[in-house]
Amino acid sequence: MKYLETYLKKIEGRGNKQLADSIQETVDNIAPKYLEGFSFCEHEVGLLFGNVQSGKTGQMFGVISVAADLGFPVFLILTTDNVILQQQTIERVREDLEGFCICDEYDSEIFAENCLMQPAIIVLKKNVRTLKQWSNILGSTGFMRGNPLFIIDDEADAASLNTMINRNNKSSINRYLDDIKARSACSIYLQVTGTPQALLLQTMSSGWHPYFAYYFQPGNGYLGGDFFFPAEGAGECISYIDSLRDPLEEALMHHLVVSGIMLTAGKGVANFLIHPSVRKAVHGKYQQDVFKVLGDFKERCRDDGFTLQARQRYEQLNPVKFEKKPFGEVLDFIQKLLENDEIKVLVMNGSSDVGSDDYASGSNVIIGGNTLGRGVTFAGLQTIYYTRTAKKPQADTMWQHSRMFGYDRDAGLMKVFIDEHLYKLFADINATNNSIISQVERGTADVKIYYPEGLNPTRKNVLDNKKLAMISGGTNYYPYSPENDTIADIDRLLEAFDDSQPCYQVSLRLMQEVFSHIKSEDDFKVSVFRSIIDMVLAEKPAGQGVLIVRRKRNVAKGTGALLSPNDWQLGASVTDKIVLTMYQMTGEKGWGGEKIWVPNIKLPDKMVYYDITDDSE
Repeated sequence: MKYLETYLKKIEGRGNKQLADSIQETVDNIAPKYLEGFSFCEHEVGLLFGNVQSGKTGQMFGVISVAADLGFPVFLILTTDNVILQQQTIERVREDLEGFCICDEYDSEIFAENCLMQPAIIVLKKNVRTLKQWSNILGSTGFMRGNPLFIIDDEADAASLNTMINRNNKSSINRYLDDIKARSACSIYLQVTGTPQALLLQTMSSGWHPYFAYYFQPGNGYLGGDFFFPAEGAGECISYIDSLRDPLEEALMHHLVVSGIMLTAGKGVANFLIHPSVRKAVHGKYQQDVFKVLGDFKERCRDDGFTLQARQRYEQLNPVKFEKKPFGEVLDFIQKLLENDEIKVLVMNGSSDVGSDDYASGSNVIIGGNTLGRGVTFAGLQTIYYTRTAKKPQADTMWQHSRMFGYDRDAGLMKVFIDEHLYKLFADINATNNSIISQVERGTADVKIYYPEGLNPTRKNVLDNKKLAMISGGTNYYPYSPENDTIADIDRLLEAFDDSQPCYQVSLRLMQEVFSHIKSEDDFKVSVFRSIIDMVLAEKPAGQGVLIVRRKRNVAKGTGALLSPNDWQLGASVTDKIVLTMYQMTGEKGWGGEKIWVPNIKLPDKMVYYDITDDSE
């Protein structure tokens, strides 16, 4: 049976030719390079990532199908520790993939009886008891001693990583995942996520850093980071809470009118998500406030003032995926929603029992905290009210909790209510996401991650403190004991730059070429700075920096500061570009009597660049 061909035909048969083409492209890029040449004697780790809520499940299934065609007999699909999500996943496997022996968590007998006659897919929660059980099952059957295991870890940056790395121990889930891999002769562990920061900051020696990474582009109609957080200015759908007189009332009016437009046009659902805090008391307070505003709207929904307010909002909204009904029809629908109390106000947190069916139809307002994160989807989500703040915000958590991204969003109806500071944080996260994507698409082996000061890439308990280096922008770095492999080559590269002007704007590629002739055995890691420059070039191939060149310098080796006060001030005046200062030493005062070029580099201000040092590399 040709598993991939069968799967793609099923997708096309549903009228989704574009998704089928996207899956085929992913398979064509991954299979020849990483699956067909699999050694059958190693445990390899790969990364498949795309934008949040951009259709990664279909891509996962495509990879499973082609791997089955290549002879992989056993697949584990890991979901987060959520019963509903695990059941949704296995139901989708059953609907989409044919010719497999599909096993739920309690189907060990089915797995054993199948005896690998059909390739097996086992769908498990990342739960300690479940993983321990299946580690024993895989070991006791003996199938895996001579067969490769293919593990697909959905949301691999959540729960799978070792949260006890800095206590010289292993967290339970991480330990059992290692055990499962060890039960097989060899394995491919495919990490799948929309937020790969924690994975890319693992050491190779940990066994959890991806050997390879592949990014798949979202399809047409997807609204993602660049729509909401463009590089320049704010997205048109953004309303800053700070500048509104009554932001919650504004947001609810927007939701009401959007509900009227969507539901009168035959759309099944219009959702509004409020994400204020992790604290349950705050959720309850917002629920009361929403009821109060809706109560006020209900009392005056037949008044001229309300009609004018609704009309103004109606005229601002222009759906791009369907035609809106006349205002009178929409207003009449809104009035009935209010008067019949048909707008549901739901609180989703650990104390409530709200399922996806509760907000699958009609007009709904959902309020919550952490439960609004990974794996939870909201159809028809057109209004977001986001005020959640943290003392030490984490980029991957913020991005997963936003929930605004997706295919069924209508750009002409979308509105995000957020304070300006939070918007800036999201814009910074999006910029780094784009940087990661650019580096992966260029095939960069050592992907670099950077964020503004105060914004952490991920939770600290999964990063090895002993191996994690943070390089601060705005700080001058230079080697204590550099070497020039060929001083003459550096002379030629810098020949055109003299003291006739204080500094020069140059291509970052020139800086890379200069660094290629410099070595250092101390804490100044030339390779790290070259990787950071590569990161910038991945986003901007014609990226520019500032070069300062000084000759006949007689600075003593080992002094606390390399730069002269004037050159220090000159470099400090440039805050948004990489500044490379090259000093040609006379050779005296500890430099061995030979001329030598010494680099000093300063990265853009108020940014922190993350690097992993690993003895295994």
